Amino acid sequence: MKISTHLVSAPLHTPFVTALRTATHADSLLVEISDGELSGWGEAPQVWKVTGESLAGAQACVEGPIAAALDGLEPDDLTEALRRVQNAAVGNFGAKGAVDVALHDLAARRRGQTLHAFLGSSVGTVATDVTLSAGDAEALAAAARDRVADGFDVLKVKVGTGDATADAARVRRIREAIGPGPRLRLDANQGWTRRDAVTAIRSLEDCDIELVEQPVPAADLDGMAWVTDRVSTPILADESVYGVRDLVAVIRHGAADMVNVKLAKCGGLAPARTLLELAREHGIRTIVGSMMEGPVGVGAAAALVSAYPTSAVNDLDAAWWLREPPVAGGIRYDGPMIHLPSAPGLGVTGLTV
Repeated sequence: MKISTHLVSAPLHTPFVTALRTATHADSLLVEISDGELSGWGEAPQVWKVTGESLAGAQACVEGPIAAALDGLEPDDLTEALRRVQNAAVGNFGAKGAVDVALHDLAARRRGQTLHAFLGSSVGTVATDVTLSAGDAEALAAAARDRVADGFDVLKVKVGTGDATADAARVRRIREAIGPGPRLRLDANQGWTRRDAVTAIRSLEDCDIELVEQPVPAADLDGMAWVTDRVSTPILADESVYGVRDLVAVIRHGAADMVNVKLAKCGGLAPARTLLELAREHGIRTIVGSMMEGPVGVGAAAALVSAYPTSAVNDLDAAWWLREPPVAGGIRYDGPMIHLPSAPGLGVTGLTV
């Protein structure tokens, strides 16, 4: 197998603003694994404020220890290849995730199957929410009305800006603007204290909030458990959970009602399936999310959701924000519905940049 890497930077049609950062481009490392005739694709996004991993680091990991671990291995030996990827380095989950997905994509292509069929599903569409970037109340209200007009019925609102009272006021204004029908979920990106989280969430319980994602810092499981115990709105762990050990800690602390599984956090499709199964066994509800990724990363996550249904609408709008995708083929958005490709694997046919 030959491993190649491609650095891409795709402009967004609208700046993406959170409590942690403002993004105008989606910067990723695309990994291509070829058997000489067919290529499988994977993606490692750069998200400094979440994973702490850089594109340069991911590229070095893929081209160094991961490539060395896969050297001489036959393309059809998927199980052994995935084991070697996970053992090739400590951490580096984005790099591992990109190679894991590329290996799955190549395996599916060699069998003439779509990736979701390879994972065991015939379901060709997956629903997603859409995120509203952080902003003032009136801008958010206008954006929310636009997204509802686009057909989205689950809106994720970025909060955690440092002023929980102002956050709550913005959310209330959005609810007023869109009425009672669309679902609202909040993502604080670790931006609240435990007390501010409880105050804000309780003040919004009449606004029918579906869930609140990562209200407090990732390492503060006691604090998140404290919040979970004091509000009726479900709490979703995101940055607190990378791998199995993290999810076990969340379960033991009673820290959250739900978990957000992301390929770039956990290291790919194989670890993600383990997390989804473990969560289900312990009564933890699930969604699958994405970083600021393109059709490769989101396509893999959507294929996973097709084969491993989650408890709520998933958070897979990342590629929707792109002005132009860096690859040809792959998934297609139609409002909140993601249409999975009918071509083999992820359906990606090559780079466009």
